[in-house]
Amino acid sequence: MAKVALKKPIVDEIAAHVKEAQSVVLVDYRGLTVEQDTQLRKKLREEGIVYKVYKNTFMNFAFKGTDCEGLAPYLEGPSAVAISSEDATAPARVLSEFAKTADKLEIKAGVVEGTVYDAKGIASIASIPSREVLISRLLGSMQSPITNFAVVMKQLAEKGGASACEATEQPAEAPVE
Repeated sequence: MAKVALKKPIVDEIAAHVKEAQSVVLVDYRGLTVEQDTQLRKKLREEGIVYKVYKNTFMNFAFKGTDCEGLAPYLEGPSAVAISSEDATAPARVLSEFAKTADKLEIKAGVVEGTVYDAKGIASIASIPSREVLISRLLGSMQSPITNFAVVMKQLAEKGGASACEATEQPAEAPVE
């Protein structure tokens, strides 16, 4: 079998992952221990992120004609790729968090929703909370005024309703001329 025939399925696999990706992050994994690499892979898997080590030439071929084409200059040295098709910030967030404990892990660059970012850009994207956290915050802020209104209405009902409020009000005096 020709060498090209052996390599094409790998390039097609990468291209299929990248085609549906919300975000793609390249990292340099040199210096990680086996234990650290296992922990990293477990955390990424829990978040639904595909994490694999491919040859740079395979990734380069797979990235051609996609949003990830801008990552070509970063394909130097050992590279691993983290790909998420669900949460755009998940790879950046998980890798940045893990890099705090494993100083050998180096984020090279990434693509988030079609835009190429360098390591600093990916670090800033990592600070964005997950989609679920943002939705829960939004719902909490929407629910707060309703809850406050319900508390006020309950207090009014306990005091005797609107008639109790009207009885306590003093009539306004007529202005003196």
